[in-house]
Amino acid sequence: MGTPWFLVGLTIFAIVWITFNSFAPEPWRFDSAAIGFTALTLILSMQASYAAPMILLAQNRQDDRDRVQFEQDRIRAERNLADTEYLAREIVALRLAMNDMASKEFIRQELRALLEEIEKPADKAPSKKPASK
Repeated sequence: MGTPWFLVGLTIFAIVWITFNSFAPEPWRFDSAAIGFTALTLILSMQASYAAPMILLAQNRQDDRDRVQFEQDRIRAERNLADTEYLAREIVALRLAMNDMASKEFIRQELRALLEEIEKPADKAPSKKPASK
């Protein structure tokens, strides 16, 4: 029920039933067209009475699947949010660490200042002459 093959089969069954009971010789007919194909109507009504509960069961099963899928999506979204927040905290920590690091220019300035301090005493120191004998 509910598949294309079932619908095709049911259509063929109904066409054969109606054709046979309309055009077959009178003694072979078992469901008279004159009274509205009563047996065919009963068969189709019985099929419909089974189809309705099956449709409801299928809808309930789909609701259950949707509920499970929703829960999985919610868990995945929470995990993605937690991962994103963790990465954002890590980026902030890296930026703070980068701000604490000395830049190339700062190191060059410090080295120049140290070099100047080292060279100043050498310039100011009295030059010693070797003692002559």
